[in-house]
Amino acid sequence: MRGSRSGIAAPGWTVFSRDGRQIGTVDAVFADYLLVRTWGLLPVDLYIPVSAVVASSGGRMIVEAGGDEAYDLWHRPLKRAPHG
Repeated sequence: MRGSRSGIAAPGWTVFSRDGRQIGTVDAVFADYLLVRTWGLLPVDLYIPVSAVVASSGGRMIVEAGGDEAYDLWHRPLKRAPHG
């Protein structure tokens, strides 16, 4: 289920944590990170590095963090760039 860097994900793919929780949906794919919109009452954007993807296939991908860790690791305030 491992994807290559160029085909690791596409907009609309569902993102899951390593513990099986749904994190959100891929909104955009960039060279070294994915912009993921979380689900919930107040959705936020997560900037997930491509290196954090452990598996991807068929419109689904799994990242190396647990569901509770994802926000802490990859949420960036509006004024901070994902590379900063």
